[in-house]
Order: sequence, then C-alpha cells, then structure tokens
Amino acid sequence: MNILKCLKHAFNMVIHAKLRSWLTIIGIVIGVGSVVAIMSLGSGMQASVNDQFGNLGGDILTLSAGYSRSAGWGGHFRPRDSSSANSDDDLTRTDLQVLKGISDIAYIDTNIRGNADVVYMGSDGTVSVTGVDQKVWSHVTTNEIADGRMLDSADQNVVVIGGRLASDYFDDPVLLNKLLTIEGSSFRVVGILDDTSTSIYMPLQTAYSILEDKERDVYDSIVIKVKDENNLDAMIDKIEHKLMLSRHVTEKDRDFSITSNAQINETRSEMMSSMNLFLTAIAAVSLIVGAVGVANTMFTSVIEKTKEIGIMKAIGARNSDILSIFMLNAAFIGLVGGILGVLVGTIFSTVIPMFMGSMPFARSGTLVTLDSVIIALTVSVAAGLIAGFIPAWQASKLDPVDALRYE
Repeated sequence: MNILKCLKHAFNMVIHAKLRSWLTIIGIVIGVGSVVAIMSLGSGMQASVNDQFGNLGGDILTLSAGYSRSAGWGGHFRPRDSSSANSDDDLTRTDLQVLKGISDIAYIDTNIRGNADVVYMGSDGTVSVTGVDQKVWSHVTTNEIADGRMLDSADQNVVVIGGRLASDYFDDPVLLNKLLTIEGSSFRVVGILDDTSTSIYMPLQTAYSILEDKERDVYDSIVIKVKDENNLDAMIDKIEHKLMLSRHVTEKDRDFSITSNAQINETRSEMMSSMNLFLTAIAAVSLIVGAVGVANTMFTSVIEKTKEIGIMKAIGARNSDILSIFMLNAAFIGLVGGILGVLVGTIFSTVIPMFMGSMPFARSGTLVTLDSVIIALTVSVAAGLIAGFIPAWQASKLDPVDALRYE
C-alpha cells in the first residue's frame, strides 16, 4: 500500500469520526495556543527590555559607597543602609582625584541624588532629583533626548526632565523652556528625555543647594566611562586596587563597590530567560493533556476499526501499512491542532495585554516569532505521533483471523 492510500485512509478516519476528532483537536489547540501565547508574551517582554536597557553602555562603570560580599563584578550590589552609614565610606574629592590619575578612563561624572518637592502650574509632587557634572554627563549617560538638549557646561538654573514627568505627571504637560519650582527655586526646562521616568537632572553644584542634606564634595556615586570596553575586567581590577590603596582598606574591609552595565544587562537577560522558560513549561502541561486526548482517541479508533483492520490484512495489507495509517491519523490531528493553536495563541497574545495594561510588563506588547511557530507546530505533530504510536502499534499487530471475528 503506497503512502497516498495510507493518507486517504487516515483522512477518512478523521472525517468519519468528526465529533471525537474535533474534541481531540481542541485539546491540542488549547495546549499549543497556551504555549504560543506565553512565548510571544515572553518574547515581547524580552524585546522591550532589550530596547529599554540594551543601550546601556558596556563601557560604563558605577562606583558606589558601601560593599557587600555579593557586590562587585561577579555579583550584585547592595546599597548600604543610610541609617548605619559611616562617613568614612563616603565618596569624596580624594576618590575623584585617584580616578583622574588613571589614564584609561575617558570620562568621570560625579552624582548626588535625593527627593525634592516640585510645583508646576498649581500641581505639585515629590520626585527624584539627580545632580550631575554637566560638563561630562552627556558623554556618560545612556539616556536619549526626545526634545531639547542635554545639560551644558555653562548651565546653572536649568534642568532636564524624564519623559513621564513631562507628559502626564502634572495636570498640564511640561514643555520646553517652561519653569518648574523645585524646593522654592525656579528652573527652566531645557531638555526632555526619551524615557518613562519622572526624574529631574540638574547641574551638580545647583543640586547641592536644593538637596540640603547633601554635604558638598561628597558624592552618592561616580559614573566612569572607560576608553576600551574590551579591557573592562582589567580596568575594574586597576580601579579597585588604586582605590583600596587610597582608602587604606583591604579586600576584607573594603567600603566601596563597582558595578558594570554589561553585568547588569547579562543578569537581566538571564532572569528574563528563566522566567520565560518557567512560564512555557507551565503552558506545556496543557499540551500534555492534549496528547493524552490523542492517545485516547487512537485507542478508541483501533477498537472501532478492528474488523476493518482484519479485512485490510486479509486482502494483503502489511503491518507497516496499518501502522502508517494510524500514525498518519495521529499526525494529522496534531498538525490541524497545531495550526489552529498558533492562530488562537496569536490572538490571545494580542488580547491579553489589553486586560493587563496597568501592569508594567504588559506594556511591552507581544512578539510572535517564526521560531515559536515552528516549535509549536513541531511539538504538536510530535505529540500526536508519540501519543498515537502505542495504539497504532497494537493495531498493526492484530491477528487478521481474530480481527475478522471481532464484534
């Protein structure tokens, strides 16, 4: 029996048992649709994260006061508790001078940050204010300007604000050259960032006068841009060595931490991948249930077709022909379920974020990739074949005499 005849018999088995076949296909559709929806949501989240944070310069390092054993190039920085902060741990002009003596550093930006009350056209709020060295900030920041310009070396009472602060934080949108009142002082907006933050950036010396709890020439962090990103590890070791000598500390009692944007990006990607894998594994459970439905349908088909199997064997059908017919039947059910599941999963992945708009990760949208479609179809057909193998094998091994006697 050639393959075309086997296909015809397999197709007729589906047609003659429409209700049972479609109920089985629906099980596959639910499983594949769940997997596609979860994978597309995960891909959309990953693409959004890469878009937002992928431009974090790999040549940027951040020096912060305080140290934990999990901090540094191989771990995660844990900021020190301000309630127990030791003034000896502070970053000062001495540390800045040490860094300026390292020739492989391109730019150094000193930062302080805190919260401040802001008023705009009768609306008020409390937002984060960061003081930066306006001479170098544009060279080290990974933020991009949506409108206006970055801070300039001659700037004083001007600020650059986050995108959300400009668009919908206050009752009225904040436009370029408008005045914000920050802690009672007026500042002109010269730039709006292309982000979703409510942050305000201003010249460092101005920030000292606004954030009264900050001591001059003491910094919350120092941002470092190295000349050669390829020598990042060596640069971190060099900076740590010089700072430990200057601050008179050893590895056991060191009081500062250096974090890298490259390591932050890597950690974030690993977390996203793990979460996507976990969610996909949960969705795959429904696909397993669908495969059990295929097996049940195939066993039922073998029982119903027992006498027909005997007739086919009596007229010359081989065991391999019977096996092929039932395996093609199972594959057909898996393929149809897979195709419909991809369509349903794509629709669900588009609709779900509409009901979760208030959740940050839902704003990223979805991304149905060709890889996810191919994987879904391959898995659905494979599930059908695997689930249908045992009943197909049993059908092929039926004795023709016993099959003809079966009632």
